[in-house]
Amino acid sequence: MTLRPFTRTLPLLLGLSFALASHAETYEVKMLNRGAQGAMVYEPDFVKLTPGDKIKFLASSNGHDAASIAGMLPEGASPFKGKINEEIEVTFTQEGLYGIKCLPHYAMGMVMLVQVGDAPLSALNVPADAPARAKQRFENIAARTIP
Repeated sequence: MTLRPFTRTLPLLLGLSFALASHAETYEVKMLNRGAQGAMVYEPDFVKLTPGDKIKFLASSNGHDAASIAGMLPEGASPFKGKINEEIEVTFTQEGLYGIKCLPHYAMGMVMLVQVGDAPLSALNVPADAPARAKQRFENIAARTIP
């Protein structure tokens, strides 16, 4: 038994994985008291990513954070929670739809939607216990983004 084929392909596989990782994009999302869509918003409030891309949540106004919404993550995705007034960078590796909220302003509708890969936007499933304003904002995002 020989390991030569494996030792020949390992460098190729490693090189390919580094090449793919180097093409990942980083998008910036501002956490704002007021923006184009009203009060207590992420701007933009919808981002379409490729698996491996990142979002850097910017503390553009005081009092905000970014956290994943339970029940609005693809299977296998890790939940995350940033700290108030601090930037957080999140890598999105699993295809699907991600709901993001600002914990202090969730009841005021401060949410955003992230689409990773070709996940259908029609699969958006907002939890039944989400605040009314958050549900409304998700509906508004969907209305603007679903063709």
